[in-house]
Amino acid sequence: MKNKTIFKTSARLLSGSLILATAFLSCTDLEIEGTDSIIVDASEAGFQGVSDPDSFLDNAYNSLNGLIGNQADLYALAEVTTDEALVPTRGSDWGDNGIWRQLHQHDWTANHNFLLNVWNQWNTLHFQGAQVLSDLTNSTPQQEADAHFLRALGMWIILDNFGQVPVRDPDAPVFDDPIVLKGQEAVDQIVSDLNLAIADLNAIGPGAGVGDAAAPNARPGKAAAKYLLAKVLLNKHIYLGTEPNSADMNQVVSLVDEISGEGYGLEDGYFDIFKRQLDRETIWFIPTAVGNRIWNGLHYNMAPDQAGGGWNGFSTLSEFYDMFEGDPNSNRGTAQGEPLDGQEERRGFVPPSGLPAGSFPGSINDNGDAFADGSSVGFGFLVNQQYDYDGTPLKDRGGNPLTFKRDFKDGSGNISLINNSETTGIRTIKYNPRNGAFTEHEIFFRYSDAHLMKAEAMMRAGGDPSALVNELRILRKAQPLGSVTESDLLEERGRELYMEFWRRNDMIRFGEYTRNWELKSPSAVGDPTRNLFPIPANQLILNPNLTQNPGY
Repeated sequence: MKNKTIFKTSARLLSGSLILATAFLSCTDLEIEGTDSIIVDASEAGFQGVSDPDSFLDNAYNSLNGLIGNQADLYALAEVTTDEALVPTRGSDWGDNGIWRQLHQHDWTANHNFLLNVWNQWNTLHFQGAQVLSDLTNSTPQQEADAHFLRALGMWIILDNFGQVPVRDPDAPVFDDPIVLKGQEAVDQIVSDLNLAIADLNAIGPGAGVGDAAAPNARPGKAAAKYLLAKVLLNKHIYLGTEPNSADMNQVVSLVDEISGEGYGLEDGYFDIFKRQLDRETIWFIPTAVGNRIWNGLHYNMAPDQAGGGWNGFSTLSEFYDMFEGDPNSNRGTAQGEPLDGQEERRGFVPPSGLPAGSFPGSINDNGDAFADGSSVGFGFLVNQQYDYDGTPLKDRGGNPLTFKRDFKDGSGNISLINNSETTGIRTIKYNPRNGAFTEHEIFFRYSDAHLMKAEAMMRAGGDPSALVNELRILRKAQPLGSVTESDLLEERGRELYMEFWRRNDMIRFGEYTRNWELKSPSAVGDPTRNLFPIPANQLILNPNLTQNPGY
């Protein structure tokens, strides 16, 4: 008899009252395979179980490649809605009917396409987990553990972004309206699934060698499930509208200690973590191309030998850049990466030229010239003049110096998100083209996040997190702090984890998501209803058990 966890009907989730086939056709890259499950007309027998759970789970995990590798959808909700990222319109580029600007301004509506995509994609994921867990599916304990993990992950993404989770039992009639879990019920279901996943997932220690789809840590093990459980417990009081619970915080500490006990830990060499090679930091990576993380902010004329140049969109606010140690007006480094402007390691550097072909391990030289491909592109925060391989100052397409600027100004000199030039905005980059233009290795869960979760949990339970925070800061070549406040801890998470999916979640937990920042709409400042996204409008029609979130 399968363990169906807490709720009999909680074994399934699906957006609205769509039938099973519709779930697979929602805005994902999923395709229904002949081995996935038996899908019959609603007038017939209904769901009859997954006939090949291994292939079915492979498809579910493979769908994460698009969900995590995408620059839109969940990534945009997590980053572009914060002080960490914005996408100004440059001429006609990145206009897209205002879809990017609305996120940064907090002017989104229930019809925003990224919201509907996230709703469909992650509800589909946890419904897939539910199908494997059905009594009608003949699955092994390992397959059930994977299904529990995927169901918990999908449910948590929906809860964190929308505050309510539609749940369908695959065994139920397809036209039954899904029940909706909120607050304690939703948290209990997710926690139960993760505890069951932890019990039967494999213990996968830190990987070594090349991080590809066949490598360790490309699938979640016990450590990944413990990481996600710690993340859920750390945010639990937000979902319940209560104060942090000391027992939950103590469990977060214990979970992180258990992850450390499996061999994971902080890694020296900050930007080396984002190479394809595995290390102790990487708890779980997704074998998806990191091209979106490389090219979405680089200018069109940067490293054109690899991807035809950048896409010149994503940028960051100067106020976020100013959280890092170093000269606020310059972020130079030598070609080898030695800082020249007093910056801490995580702020990166702009090199004055490229590096010779073959001068560093893993260098790429597909063009046969004297320079390693991509090596003229810096790391971290790119500001001011950018350079070609031979040290020639780059120019934009109009022949002007390619200098990334702190401010976002239109043609009239006014601060604006529209009519920007090609060079406004500081750019951010962690995955570097010198290590591969579209390498399939994007980190989703990593240990330094767990380390900072432990520090935060200690603080919320009344302890002092200074030693843990300073351990990380010293490793990253930043000055230790005399004491650590909540504000310090939020900033430290920003410095360590920028552009890694966590800024929105962090800002909400620290009460900073509704504060003012540059180019946010004044009407959204201080508005707590922005802490949740609206339920997509069409889903309210499909499932009467859903209720629109306040403010929409």
